[in-house]
Amino acid sequence: MPILKVTVKHAGKKYENIELDTDQPGLVFKTQLFTLTGVAPERQKIMVKGGMLKDDANMNELGIKDGQQLMMMGTAGELPKAPETKIQFVEDMTDAQIAQALKLPTGLVNMGNTCYMNATLQCMRAISELQIALGKLAPSIGGNQRENLAVSMRTLFEELERSGESVPPLVFLQLLRSVFPQFAEVDRGGYMQQDAEECWGQIVSALSEKVPGLTSQGDVDNSKRFVEQFMTGELISSMTCDEAPEEPPIESLESFNKLRVNIGSGVSTYMLTDVAKSLEEKIEKNSPTLNRTAMYTKKSKVSRLPTYLACNFVRFQWRADIRQKTKILKQVKFPHDLDATELCTPQLVEKLGPARRYLKEREEALAAERKAKKAKVDSGDTAQGDDPSTSDSKKVLSFQDEIEKMKEIGVDASLYNDVGANVSGQYELISVLTHIGRAADSGHYIGWVKHGDNQWWKFDDDKVSQVSSEDIDKLQGGGEWHTAYICLYRAKRIV
Repeated sequence: MPILKVTVKHAGKKYENIELDTDQPGLVFKTQLFTLTGVAPERQKIMVKGGMLKDDANMNELGIKDGQQLMMMGTAGELPKAPETKIQFVEDMTDAQIAQALKLPTGLVNMGNTCYMNATLQCMRAISELQIALGKLAPSIGGNQRENLAVSMRTLFEELERSGESVPPLVFLQLLRSVFPQFAEVDRGGYMQQDAEECWGQIVSALSEKVPGLTSQGDVDNSKRFVEQFMTGELISSMTCDEAPEEPPIESLESFNKLRVNIGSGVSTYMLTDVAKSLEEKIEKNSPTLNRTAMYTKKSKVSRLPTYLACNFVRFQWRADIRQKTKILKQVKFPHDLDATELCTPQLVEKLGPARRYLKEREEALAAERKAKKAKVDSGDTAQGDDPSTSDSKKVLSFQDEIEKMKEIGVDASLYNDVGANVSGQYELISVLTHIGRAADSGHYIGWVKHGDNQWWKFDDDKVSQVSSEDIDKLQGGGEWHTAYICLYRAKRIV
């Protein structure tokens, strides 16, 4: 049956022109009403033919007509509150805590071509500070749909932590489609597949408006926004006229939430090389010196690196001859450890020096400890000491601890006072969003999230499994296998 438009009356207020898809069960319609009224599905009583609407009701059998008015009863209740226990990183937990934490995590149910959203959410869950910031939001759904999207994201993340079974992201999905209608596109087969990179960008856009920033103590900083602090970098650009070198350059300061990886020529390429090339481009514009259109060269350098750096592989391109997007299958090698300093301005490179050198010396010392430990084992000495890679495992996440260490090793004050900035230019890969198939709006998306040395979780909707770093290396492209579309990097921690 076609999608109907109905009116729902609740608490003296009428909600008109609500779309009701009769091919979906009653629970989907209840979830729509939740986004409008704030009344949770389990608290709703909707009068229909034969009694109250049930979650598994076949809407085609209820005789609902286009334009019909339905009566709903029920009161809104608060959403679950944020967990009282403080979030810890895996590397900061005790052995007992790690053993508990390493139980198989929870997946997300595919609600019908929603793998693009599920993969995006699982990758974003790797941003630990985001969960802290989401916990500072209002406890329940309100009147602002963009804020409601952020609140429902927090609630969904909490449910994933608590639940032992796959979670259907109904409320978040309905709000996503309400705030960004392009994700509600339908065809004869139902809701259409969407582009995960577009979903990533729109979610970040909503979070950038509504999620508050954090202080160095982890408290709310309402003068800042979380995305601005932890997920946004800055570029200094200079544009010069190729045909009039005497024309003064045009300088500008721009922000970015992800770096584009414009895939280069050759059998295979390297991510960092392609990113660097994308920071130099040719632009055609009017020249005030020549009084005509001329060619300009725009060169950009990074002047601020965020704690979380997303790199988007431009895998899809428009083919005018066949009038559709096609996928670039070429292999692009991406590193597990990224040194982003070659993308930065000379001024920033100098400031990043102390922390960069400190991390290099620490990693060399850890490597030497591991080598010595292995030599002891090979010689028959079975005495076990602390694993050097986890010697700081009892430390709890603290921004202030990091700042004290930064001061000790000589990090520039402008960096450690900039909460959310990367102070070393060094990153580690923490999640990968992949696509398999030939087109962005078809195929299948999966999220891959790191959870320990050489250990990753593969989130294929509700199917979750453990894989190794070697499996992540196979996501570089070059064939029909799952191919990296977005890589998310986290700044290496000083403590």
